[in-house]
Amino acid sequence: MVKKIVLAYSGGLDTSVILRWLVDTYKCEVIAFAADLGQGEELSGLKEKALATGASKIYIEDLKEEFARDFVFPALSANAVYEGGYLMGTSLARPLIAKAQMEIVKKEGADAVAHGATGKGNDQVRFELTYYSTDPNIKIIAPWREWDFKGRNDLIAYAREKHIPVTVTKEKPYSSDRNLFHISFEGGILENPWMEPPEDMFCLTVSPEKAPDDPVHIELEFSDGNPIAVNGERMSPYHLLSYLNRLGGIHGIGRVDMVENRYVGMKSRGVYETPGGTILLSAHRAMESLTMDREVMHLRDSLIPRYSELIYYGYWFSPEMKVLQTMIDETQKGVTGTVRVKLYKGNCMVVGRKSPYSLYHADYASFETDQVYKQKDAEGFIRLNALRLRLRELTAKHSS
Repeated sequence: MVKKIVLAYSGGLDTSVILRWLVDTYKCEVIAFAADLGQGEELSGLKEKALATGASKIYIEDLKEEFARDFVFPALSANAVYEGGYLMGTSLARPLIAKAQMEIVKKEGADAVAHGATGKGNDQVRFELTYYSTDPNIKIIAPWREWDFKGRNDLIAYAREKHIPVTVTKEKPYSSDRNLFHISFEGGILENPWMEPPEDMFCLTVSPEKAPDDPVHIELEFSDGNPIAVNGERMSPYHLLSYLNRLGGIHGIGRVDMVENRYVGMKSRGVYETPGGTILLSAHRAMESLTMDREVMHLRDSLIPRYSELIYYGYWFSPEMKVLQTMIDETQKGVTGTVRVKLYKGNCMVVGRKSPYSLYHADYASFETDQVYKQKDAEGFIRLNALRLRLRELTAKHSS
């Protein structure tokens, strides 16, 4: 017997319908919880809407700084990208939302949690793994796995029947998720992977064709792998990422259109805008190229796919993620300095880098005469590395 439910609530179509459905189905108190992760105007009127839809109360918590500092920046320090394109703005947000939601459960003495993730997607796993890692016995309600609605058109009809205001229409039936790090689009008209996304869909970026004709240069300062300043001005993680989002958006930076593999096994087409994150990823890579030991970099790079999978699949609070993050943090010591980046019509180009911990030495790398490298030494180096290849060929010739 469920007595009190805490719902992860955004005010969008799915969770608006879910809120009313929970009240009608479980006949109990439903508390709405919304995390302010930088979605801006989407939070406007959220309290009034939740209460009018049936919530007994609503919590809206400002988690923007925590999101940037404790989730986005650690992922960027690992250069985490899923399947070569997705910077995982949604994947990183879910464990934070679920963690904060479970804090409300404890505060309110609730005995169940609910979310709006579908039974086909990744978010159900991300939410629920976090729930269980906090309370192994928590009751989880996932309406998309319980009710009879077949799709979003059914939800639109239900919302109209119950007089729940929604912004999604049959003419624009794609789903979007926005936070400080990105905005994602999927479903509806995007389910045909051959169809180009309509230009009026994009929110954070202008098209590269309409971006300014003059490039802009910026300087990003890093300290042990984390960005701390832009053009000499120190900023908090939230404000720094917000600033780069605006600047990158003006120059058409950070659009991605890809077909990815969901954790549950199917392929899905997603379109993303991640302007600030795209700039930071490029700059961070450049900072590492100057300051990170080769073998440490190659070892870390070999783990990026695994690290990214853990985020994408929902294992942020797993022991293996803790171990990996500890290693990543160790690699970032000394990744300190300044990177100069040029933004121009959808392109983010690194054009300069400097560091007090630089491992690059012009005297060694120069093609001019130097006193620190004996070119003749390379002969023995090559012959030793070629030994197994020579022996293999000699053996082949002898056996033939």
